[in-house]
Amino acid sequence: MAATVILQPAGRCSWDEPVRIAVRGLAPRQPVTLRASLRDEKGALFRAQARYRADAGGLLDLERAPALGGSFTGLEPMGLLWALEPEKPLVRFVKRDVQTPFAVELEVLDGHEPDAGRVLGRAVHERDFLRPGVRREPVRAGRVRATLFLPPGAGPFPGIIDLFGSGGGLCEYRASLLAGHGFAVLALAYFRFEDLPEYLDDMHLEYFEEAVDFMLQHPKVKGPNVGLLGFSKGGDLCLSMASFLKGITATVLINSCVANTIVALHYKDMIVPSLGSDIGRCTINESGLWNFLDMWDNPLEERNYPSIIPLERAQGPFLFIVGMDDHNWRSDFYAQIAAERLQAHGKDRPQIIYYPGTGHCIEPPYFPPCRASVHTLLNQAVFYGGEPKAQSRAQVDAWQQIQTFFHKHLNGKKSVQSSKI
Repeated sequence: MAATVILQPAGRCSWDEPVRIAVRGLAPRQPVTLRASLRDEKGALFRAQARYRADAGGLLDLERAPALGGSFTGLEPMGLLWALEPEKPLVRFVKRDVQTPFAVELEVLDGHEPDAGRVLGRAVHERDFLRPGVRREPVRAGRVRATLFLPPGAGPFPGIIDLFGSGGGLCEYRASLLAGHGFAVLALAYFRFEDLPEYLDDMHLEYFEEAVDFMLQHPKVKGPNVGLLGFSKGGDLCLSMASFLKGITATVLINSCVANTIVALHYKDMIVPSLGSDIGRCTINESGLWNFLDMWDNPLEERNYPSIIPLERAQGPFLFIVGMDDHNWRSDFYAQIAAERLQAHGKDRPQIIYYPGTGHCIEPPYFPPCRASVHTLLNQAVFYGGEPKAQSRAQVDAWQQIQTFFHKHLNGKKSVQSSKI
């Protein structure tokens, strides 16, 4: 092997950090193909490849050289990561065990695929989900089933509760990465985990109230309030928590509905019914993928008023992250309903960031965009939308926006970074 793959940083880095990839020792203007591959904890293989040409000095620097074809084109320094695709269709890219890194194998091949020749150079790049010093603490407190991630240092730290959607289980990777930026983050399960209900039956807000109390009583969590981060079904649960519970001062919703969805929500003697839906209105595209966009009733129809969450009761601000190509439901419409409702009650308009070409599953930076996968509970292949290059940019920007919002409202830091998109 005649070429050397150079990585900066050279050692492990966090998954949400960029890495600079370069190749030294090539011939002037030499055509090469770069390949990236990764296996997840279940053995699923993900691959990406791109064609390049070295410069006059035999150097290839992905921060300066555009891809000429392959999984992506143009100047995309992190393209070999965000363009990873599953070898088996519809397998979703997730990190199940945040205590181990993902190992990305990088190869340099002579010539351009599909006619590339021998391997000229190879490197393994490890990407962590726990930054050095971040602590992972399983939580089994009362009914609460969760994992708490604490940044390095004595604390106390601003606290966030992180909720995922209708797939259930305990998803830790977003919380573990966010803890690396100075937050105490509780990844909270609410069904399909250990002794929690196996299915989304009637939800009781008292469970989530226990989680808020746990955080506010923890010596490493800086009170007197916490923030909430919710995606999809987890988003409308966060809206309900912010509206009905005490101790919440900032809420971020990623492609959330403004109404309670899927099952009724109970709190004390109150019931919020679920937004009406009709699976018969789903469509199936030419690839056999289900599209849920038309399944949901309009929250503004009078019969659906009771399902709308009274977010005007919340004590803190909201940030809505909206994918404009969301095919799960009309996230942009729901964010607008939220804004109009808050203004009608004399409250500040929420911050809304719209991301064109971006689908339902907005992940941390450099995650391969999930355009479609088999839904865990439905056992159906579902189309989520999104264009990979646009979504990869949105994920980097949204990650920064989320941190900026929480630092401002949980830490009192005044600087606010405007969206680049």
